[in-house]
Amino acid sequence: MMMMAADSSDGAASCACKGIRRCLICESFKGKVQLDATESKIVHHFVYNPELRLAVSEDGSSDSFPFPGVFLWEDFISEKEEKELINTMDQDQWNQSQSGRRKQDFGPKVNFKKRKVRVSTFSGLPASSQKLVLRMQQEPTLTGFQPVEQCNLDYDPERGSAIDPHLDDSWLWGERLVTVNMLSNTTLTMSLEDVHVAVRLPRRSLVVIHGEARHQWKHAIHREDVHQRRVCSTYRELSEEFLPGGQQAEIGAQLLDIALSFRGSPV
Repeated sequence: MMMMAADSSDGAASCACKGIRRCLICESFKGKVQLDATESKIVHHFVYNPELRLAVSEDGSSDSFPFPGVFLWEDFISEKEEKELINTMDQDQWNQSQSGRRKQDFGPKVNFKKRKVRVSTFSGLPASSQKLVLRMQQEPTLTGFQPVEQCNLDYDPERGSAIDPHLDDSWLWGERLVTVNMLSNTTLTMSLEDVHVAVRLPRRSLVVIHGEARHQWKHAIHREDVHQRRVCSTYRELSEEFLPGGQQAEIGAQLLDIALSFRGSPV
């Protein structure tokens, strides 16, 4: 039986948006966010070419520049695997999240402000991910990749699902961020000041963000780039502080042992 977070007839009760976050559900009673007058109105748009590893101007001009730190693996999973993965996810509850998303977390409880990690509630990554992680590790870009967290996110255009431009934490999470994109094509928008680079993510592809793209460029999924239901799984590895020789190596070893047991349930 499919289990999902119950929707309430009261819009406020069925929305998890906070602060300036908005989705189509809450906009009906909160109103839309007004663009900050100080925000730049001029944006230079580029598209990432994975074969050339260049950001190419979207306006048809010859402008381009190297764009390191993005690796795209098309057809990382098959249609059959995609169907099995989605069916497995939909057996667990989807929890309401910000900006019209739903989520399932397989990872330790973390307080990033206080820099504390709680291991006790963590039961590991899900069994369905074991063969995917082994497959990832065959790619040279992902040599030695050992994820200790998996976050599944569900996007739906009817909810106005999106995720704002952001940089992932680098205290706990390590160099490579890995995402498997399922059910529909979408676009990952990388931004640095007034430059935006669109990274096209085909259905069933895997994308790795590392280096400059990981630490300098914010990444986002805009509402207008979610055309059908989209589910993604993002995997994160440990930072050097939690690896052998680091100050938090003992906790890191515990997290790895639990994560790679592949017996996890959402927390």
